[in-house]
Amino acid sequence: MIEFQNVSFGYDAAHSVVEGLCFSIGKGESVGLIGANGAGKSTIMKLMLGLLRGSGEIRVDGLLVCRENLPAIRKKIGFVLQDSDNQMFMPTVYEDMTFGPRNYGLSKAETDRRVDEVLNQLGLQELKFRYNHKISGGEKRMAAIATILAMEPEVILMDEPSTALDPVNRRTVIRTINSLPQTKLIASHDLDMILDTCQRVILLSHGTIAADGDTETILRDRALLEDNRMELPFCLQGWSPSTRSHLPG
Repeated sequence: MIEFQNVSFGYDAAHSVVEGLCFSIGKGESVGLIGANGAGKSTIMKLMLGLLRGSGEIRVDGLLVCRENLPAIRKKIGFVLQDSDNQMFMPTVYEDMTFGPRNYGLSKAETDRRVDEVLNQLGLQELKFRYNHKISGGEKRMAAIATILAMEPEVILMDEPSTALDPVNRRTVIRTINSLPQTKLIASHDLDMILDTCQRVILLSHGTIAADGDTETILRDRALLEDNRMELPFCLQGWSPSTRSHLPG
């Protein structure tokens, strides 16, 4: 479903953001993309969507990522942005959720069916007609995820999906991700969430792949993670993210 062949990108000739990336992701796989800040996680997603252009080849469901194929590729991909304010641009949650499906030619009845189904799935019916500027950051994050799910894409990209979520909504997102049949690529520093949702992990370091394999094997490798400026997931340290605020220091 996703294929990178020797892909490189830099904002100038002297500084590469990603370099020589080669990997593929099969249909229905759920893959975590991890790494320290600046490792290239968000860049990979933007390259897939044609928002950035580098060297090498990227294919989505067999389609080469190039100018003439971008409309078809973007119909296949749903992208949950890291900053929800950049994604929610209509006045209300309902209008944001219907914008994509209606622009793809779906009827109002089918669009409304999708909206209600997704809102029920996420427990967000009370947000349906709320104004985006009057909801909290966590609510907006959940609404942004709902907006992408209503489009029913074949590939879902998520950039830090658990940011700003309280424990209940975080668990809802994890449960939802695990229920989705689509191919999923999830970039996150929340390694506990990656452990709960992804069977495979790609670890990036300075724009190259430091490890690619079974999630639990990689996330249990303390030396590998520390060598790449990361730490073990909280649950593998013997405590959970919910207890972090009560620890000394």
